[in-house]
Amino acid sequence: MPKKKLNNISEIRRFFHTNSDPVYFVSATNFNLLGLDEWVKNFKYICYMDCFDGRHPNVFVPSEAPHDEFQSIEDINNYLLQHKEVVDLIKRRGGKPKFVFLMFDEKTEELVKELGGELWFPKAKLRTKMDNKIETVRVGDKAGVPSVPNVLAEVPSYEALREITEKAGIGHDLVLQSAFGDSGHTTFFIKSEADFRRHEHEIVGEGEIKIMKRIDCRGSAIEACATAEGTIVGPLMTELVGFSDLTPYRGGWCGNEIFSTAFPPKTRKMARDLTFKFGEQLRKEGYRGYFELDFLIEKKSGDIWLGELNPRITGASSMTNHAAFAHADAPLFLFHLLEFSSKPFSLDVEELNARWADPDMIDSWSQMVIKHTDDSVDVITQAPQSGIYRMMPNGRVVFDRFDYHRRAVESEDEAFFLRILRPGDFRYEGADLGILVTRGRSMTKNFELTDRSKKWIHGIKTAFSARPLPSAAALEDHAFKIM
Repeated sequence: MPKKKLNNISEIRRFFHTNSDPVYFVSATNFNLLGLDEWVKNFKYICYMDCFDGRHPNVFVPSEAPHDEFQSIEDINNYLLQHKEVVDLIKRRGGKPKFVFLMFDEKTEELVKELGGELWFPKAKLRTKMDNKIETVRVGDKAGVPSVPNVLAEVPSYEALREITEKAGIGHDLVLQSAFGDSGHTTFFIKSEADFRRHEHEIVGEGEIKIMKRIDCRGSAIEACATAEGTIVGPLMTELVGFSDLTPYRGGWCGNEIFSTAFPPKTRKMARDLTFKFGEQLRKEGYRGYFELDFLIEKKSGDIWLGELNPRITGASSMTNHAAFAHADAPLFLFHLLEFSSKPFSLDVEELNARWADPDMIDSWSQMVIKHTDDSVDVITQAPQSGIYRMMPNGRVVFDRFDYHRRAVESEDEAFFLRILRPGDFRYEGADLGILVTRGRSMTKNFELTDRSKKWIHGIKTAFSARPLPSAAALEDHAFKIM
């Protein structure tokens, strides 16, 4: 007998509220899918970092076990999947376990299989291919989604770079990106030979490089989900990029804002249309499920260019999945789970996308990812706990109460802080201290941090205390993506 098809949002919501098989999000923290456990029965987080000090009912953090030094979030996830306490938890809860990750590799896929589970994402090999910034340009070209004027080429020297750009007609004020990278780590602004020499070791010998004409633009982000019924598109968000209060990386992502008038209606519509076209092309490439696109919007002309593709959930996913439309219908990630559940469903994607484009379906929130920005290494001795903080009339930031819901923030005088680093952890340049979520905007109309945002950042940073570390040499390569 064929499975009964889910025919509307109400049935989809009920399907997950009565879900029987365990679903696990395995990651360094539960930040990316914060709150999803309230939509999916039997949903648990398995994390390496205990951001909530044991107070979140659905977060499981095993005790520390001996392990090799982590070089990536994939290493963290593979460590967790082999941890005896995690294996025991999965066996004890039984069922047919499903797993989702922020990042994973072929080893992760093998470990999931050994645990008798299913990995509900496209294969690691396909994700890696799609994650390649060079491949993104090519997929975009096929979809009719234009990238900033660029050329793809290997760069053996500065002289060769000059020849390549002159032939391509894109000038000499450039932005270079290698195939893989995160939060500005492999984005280089090159205007002179001196600029090139500073980053030469990260460019030469790295294979094909994306060489772009530098434009004066705003960063934006939009998340979507490629399903059998079509591509479902979320709202267009602003991006916080390169603010020295938040990140040491010049081109580094450090947060997002979501609000209904973030960009003119024409821009929002164009970004949504381009995202839909890109998602439809991803389906042809064999990719399905959740993804995020960065768009670069030129300040003067308003032209929209494809920046990059993240074939996964991202640091912006918490914003997308907590927006007003998500509570009115369902979080975008629920459709990702539905796509991999093998449960047949029927959905009017055009009607859903039109509803989610309505400004009334978007409320105003902001998140700032706070990194350690000093060129120093030390050991944290005191750290602010996760929960709700309040800004006093004099600008001082104080802890108000514990909560693990961002919706507990009642006004713009309050903020939800998710702590990442805790006492005993190393604090180094680029280390993530935590994420601060506020109602309203964190930037001005001119896309600069507001004075209020700077007070929030200062208040959180000064709540950390640390003692010096005699030698920092061993920690130089510890900064890798965890969210």
